[in-house]
Amino acid sequence: MKTLLVVHHTMTGGTAQMVEAAARAARTEGGVEVLTRRAFDATAADVLGADGYVFASPENLAAMSGALKDFFDRTYYAALDRINGRPYATMVCAGTDGSMAVRQIDRVATGWRLRAVAEPLIVRTGAQTREDILSPKRIDQAALRRCAELGQALGAGLASGVF
Repeated sequence: MKTLLVVHHTMTGGTAQMVEAAARAARTEGGVEVLTRRAFDATAADVLGADGYVFASPENLAAMSGALKDFFDRTYYAALDRINGRPYATMVCAGTDGSMAVRQIDRVATGWRLRAVAEPLIVRTGAQTREDILSPKRIDQAALRRCAELGQALGAGLASGVF
């Protein structure tokens, strides 16, 4: 049985909806266990025990969330040179951009020598005002389908041994 670890943070629910869609779809692939962990709860043992990863974050102030950064800070050295070549994908919930959060996550993944197996998935909510940024998010069905496709692709790749 292969394990897909999904590490995420959410403040307004958008990233959580994306993670739920991806994890649900990955679970449809036989032979894959999907573990979802909030960034503050994920451990180095979770990282070492997984065969592949999805890192999901809102973009906060043009960066990955502090919670995801905390996760990387706590687990990076314990996993360094022990997870080389494993597959990963990135999902970001952003107002209008998301690219800086993707770059930051990819830099950590590069340091871990992980292998990106999908293009980063950025869902843009269009939130620009203080009220919109802080309000609960509702991710549209088209974006949730893209998240599900990403999860299913990772699940299938792990289950079949492609990754």
